[in-house]
This record gives sequence, C-alpha cells and structure tokens, in this order.
Amino acid sequence: MGRGLTRRHFLGVGVGAVVGAGALAWLYRPRKSAMALGDLAADPKGIIDLPPGFSYRVLQRVGERMTDGFNAPAAPDGMACFSGGGGSWVVMRNHEIHEGSPVDAALGYSANRGGGVTRLVVDRASGALQSSNFVLTGTSRNCAGGPSPYGWLSCEEIGEPGHGYVFLCDHTAPSLQAPQRLPALGRFPHEAAAFDAKTGITYLTEDTSDSAIYRHVPDHPDQPFIGGELQALKVSGKDRFALSEGSELGDAFAVEWVAVPDPQARKASTRDQAHNAGAAFFSRGEGAWLADNHVYLCSTDGGPVGRGQLYRLDISAGTEDRLTLIAQAEDDTSFDNPDNVTVSPWGDVFMAEDGGAPNGVRVLKPDGTLLHFARNAIDGGKSEITGVCFSPDGKWLFLNIQWEGLTLAITGPFTS
Repeated sequence: MGRGLTRRHFLGVGVGAVVGAGALAWLYRPRKSAMALGDLAADPKGIIDLPPGFSYRVLQRVGERMTDGFNAPAAPDGMACFSGGGGSWVVMRNHEIHEGSPVDAALGYSANRGGGVTRLVVDRASGALQSSNFVLTGTSRNCAGGPSPYGWLSCEEIGEPGHGYVFLCDHTAPSLQAPQRLPALGRFPHEAAAFDAKTGITYLTEDTSDSAIYRHVPDHPDQPFIGGELQALKVSGKDRFALSEGSELGDAFAVEWVAVPDPQARKASTRDQAHNAGAAFFSRGEGAWLADNHVYLCSTDGGPVGRGQLYRLDISAGTEDRLTLIAQAEDDTSFDNPDNVTVSPWGDVFMAEDGGAPNGVRVLKPDGTLLHFARNAIDGGKSEITGVCFSPDGKWLFLNIQWEGLTLAITGPFTS
C-alpha cells in the first residue's frame, strides 16, 4: 500500500479505457498489492528509479546540438506524442523559459523572450532519437499544453501584456515556423489545454491560486480555434464556489458555463471576469488531459493539506456536464502536488509530481491500485518531473526531469 494512504483517498466512477471502448467503472481504493516507493529499483546511473522490468533511454540533454543546428533549450516542460512518418513518433516539447531572446529574430514571437517549442522524432521500435528541431521561439514560459488533430497547443504561463496565449504548433514541421497565436482561447496564465475533437471545444487551466476552469466553444466544430466564446466553469446554484477547499472525496457537482466577455483581458483579468459572473475558484489549475468523454484536471495545491487534488469533468454529449473529485491528498505522506497528467491508452492515470523531494510519477489504475511508478534520483529528486505522455501504441512513456534538462523515453510491462 502506498505511503500514508487511507481508504478514502481515491474514488472515481467512469473512465475511458482504450480509444473506442466504452467507459469503465472504477473505485479508487488502495490495494495491498500497490507498490511502495521503496519497491522501485535503484537506477545505477542515478537518473530515475523505475519498477523492475522497466528501462529508459535519455533522448536529449539541455545544450546538445539539435538537427537544425540550434542547441536544445533548458527547462523542458509539457509534451505530447503524435504519429510520424517512416515508423516514428513525434514528441512536441515545451520549454518554460521567460527572459532571453528567440533563436531566430525573424521568426520569434517576441524579441526579448526565450521560451518556445522543440520537436523530437523518435524511432517507434527502439526509442532512439532520429532528429530534433525548433518549431516555436520567442514566447514566454511555455508550460503545458495539449495535443489536437491540428497540432500541439503550447500554452504561455504568464499574464504580462502581449503574452499569456496559446500557440498552435505544427508537429510535422522539420524546422522553425512563424508563430500561430490563438487569441480566441484567451489571454491569461495558461497551463494546459485538453481538446475535444468531437465538438471542437478546448478545455483550459490557469496556474494561479485564484484561477478559473475555462473552455473555448468555437462557432464551428471544424474551425475550433477561431471566433466563438471563452467560458468559465460555474458550479450550478453556487456562485464563486471554492473547489479546492472543503470538498470530500466523491463530491460531484453539476456545472454550467458562464461567458468571459473580454478574453483579451484588456481591463480586467479573465479570472476576475469569470468570478464576477459566478465562476468557481480552482487553486493552481495545472494538468489537464482528455480521455474518452472525461477531462482530468489537477488542482496542484488544493485539498485539506495543500498537496493536491484530481477532478474529473464528464462531458458526454446530450448530458449535463458534471465535475467529480476523484482523488486528493489528505495528509503529508500522500501524493505531492500533482502537475502534468496523462491517461494511458488502456485507462491508467499518470500524474507527475511538483512538490518536495523526491518528486516522482504516480499511477492510478482502473482496478483501484495506486502505484509509485517513478522517482527522480538526481540530487535527491528535487526537480519536478514534467511532460508525461504516452506514444499512441502505449509502448513508450516520455517525460522530462526539468531542472537538469533531460528528456527520457521509458518502456516496460505497463499493462502487466
């Protein structure tokens, strides 16, 4: 059983499994078979500890020369994996850099910002890196984002004038591209984006202590990032409800969506506009991931001890949207500040920690098992782990150790 876990720590009902399959009924209850942190095998290279049977390879380190001639930038953050040609996967990778300058002034979004997006092409069979290149430069604090059929949605986690946008990045681009800003998705300290291809709606989180949960509803589903309306989540019948405080495991809320009249925040922040319309408060909204008809949302410092919560937003067509608290840390030995989140092709939820050392990756399985999947072994595990995402076939899990600037590809018996 995991450290300090009680029977009430995990509760959930209904999650997507393999793409195209129906919902599974789950109940998050720790099992005696759950792997304790000490059961991870120590990495002789001192990089990352994994369960027995798993292995990894380092794809790239900060400063290494990329195929396009630029050096790999620091602070790798959110990622997603796309299908590529010639038996490859394409991993799109953010870089949470603020000050600096673009690597190419002619194609940079801003002349005095050093953030951006790089692209890694990986062999599907071996996990070997085949090529790498910049796609976006001159942005600020590209933190998380999300995949879409149209490309990678890269989010700026900052609200300063001229920044705080989502950018669409072409995952097929072998070289640096001109920035494609998406102003319809609002200007605020964006964290993550979860795109629903059926409706064209993009669900968005915001990394502030008084944030809102947003969605962008387009005028036309096949033109998802143009026009439409930015909206914020409100708990039905409860104005300005504090989702990150006082909720119990299994609490479920009917929700409605209120309009944010000025998505560009010209006179007031989007969150102030949202809360003035009755939208709920969500403390440090970070990871967001869509699987089947569910959006998983991390409140990184929510809950009774400020160590995090995981909500699930159910968005099935023809039914009222509903938000359920499915996991939260209730003492100081439970999971620690979940940040990036992803769902495997078979339905496991993986959460990367951004808390006290040692940071790791936790996995919540549909049968209720809670596992410590990985532990950062560098310098006591102080750096957060970022960018957790799977290849579409489920063979590879990609992640970053952010402070050290390492991007890893992990493989092993995920479904055993």
